[in-house]
Amino acid sequence: MLLLTWRASNRVWRELKDLPLRAAVALGAAGPGQPPRSGQLFKAYGIVLPIGLFAWWAMPQITLVMTPSIDAWVVHRSLGPIRHGDLVSFLLSDPIAGPKPVNVTKYALCLPGDRIVMVEKPGTVGRGWTGCYYCNGRLMGIAKPLARSGKALDRWRPESLHIPDGMIFVGSRHPDGYDSRYYGPVAVERLTRMEKLL
Repeated sequence: MLLLTWRASNRVWRELKDLPLRAAVALGAAGPGQPPRSGQLFKAYGIVLPIGLFAWWAMPQITLVMTPSIDAWVVHRSLGPIRHGDLVSFLLSDPIAGPKPVNVTKYALCLPGDRIVMVEKPGTVGRGWTGCYYCNGRLMGIAKPLARSGKALDRWRPESLHIPDGMIFVGSRHPDGYDSRYYGPVAVERLTRMEKLL
């Protein structure tokens, strides 16, 4: 065991000893032990800096969608009012979503003033009741009584027949989507309109 430790530490020392020479080559030196060539260094800056600045600008502009409930992989912010079917992104704080708030992307399905109805029906194999949500007479989705883990899910129950002003019912047609079927409409000021890139 002692021999293995000695060999490993010896190899690490040789690697660390050669590190300055390899760094000089990476910075434009002609070879190990040669001084850096400033022309090569500035050429490298000319390539790396524009790419880095573009990535620094572009990364906050796009969002990766990590859910199968949305038909998009990459979305970006888009100006304009939110309409039916638009993609929207917001920060969700909910125990089901996890201990920390998460950024989620959904569809705007039912807008302020739209007629909203939830019809309860018995679930399959005696597993509680489901909630069918209709916006202006069109089925948006069905809330399940249980999560895939078996944990009971609370359904949102509309207090009136219309979506309140300043609120939007968000979701998707995915049967396992966690959306307004469970936590209710989301305030418009919390939503950012998005467009699909990929």
